[in-house]
Amino acid sequence: MLKFKQIYETLSSMHGPQGWWPLLELHNHKTNKGTNPTKTGSMQGYHPNNYTYPQTERQKFEICLGAILTQNTAWPNVEKALTNLNAIKAIDQKIINEITIELLKELIRPAGYFNQKSIYLKEFTKFFLKLKGNAPSRERLLEVKGIGNETADSILLYAYRQPEFVVDAYTRRIFTNLKIIKEEATYMEIKGLFESNLKKDFKIFQEYHALIVEHAKKYYLKKEDYNRCPLLKQKV
Repeated sequence: MLKFKQIYETLSSMHGPQGWWPLLELHNHKTNKGTNPTKTGSMQGYHPNNYTYPQTERQKFEICLGAILTQNTAWPNVEKALTNLNAIKAIDQKIINEITIELLKELIRPAGYFNQKSIYLKEFTKFFLKLKGNAPSRERLLEVKGIGNETADSILLYAYRQPEFVVDAYTRRIFTNLKIIKEEATYMEIKGLFESNLKKDFKIFQEYHALIVEHAKKYYLKKEDYNRCPLLKQKV
């Protein structure tokens, strides 16, 4: 059976550095254009081999907003919602806290579920303001309305560079197909497997999660394609 580290190394050699989380400010940056040609989805805002992001509170807040907005939707839709917010300078915790819920709904409409997500963003913004720049605990994050395991880990891993592994539907799909995890495994069980079999390093966790997404978009969108996964050929 392939080991977690071996799979990471294989995916890394196949797809290259991913540079997540994409940021709007990097779209037209003079020194870092924020693009990654290996991407199957959005081409903008990535920063491969640069783990210094987020560098500002604004970037940190943008990642948090994106982590909430991406629930049950594709990233290009989130980008449209973030672009709408950015157009009125609303990627700012004070502004999100002040604008009406109705305006917020319209701005994030492209991301879907805008009635729910507008409430989630408002609640998270109140929480974010109380943090005053400090990293939250996972337990406190999970107490915020609309924040589940995957969203909490995404925020901690990408916005706060904490070594919390993110488990998404693609992770479950790939590793079930490889017969490394059981179909009935819980989120926390899968998360525990990754974290106990890898060096506890936020850079590795970021890249691994992003590589899983990239790999899944190429081999796991249709069930009939699962057997095409190159990782199956390497199983021992």
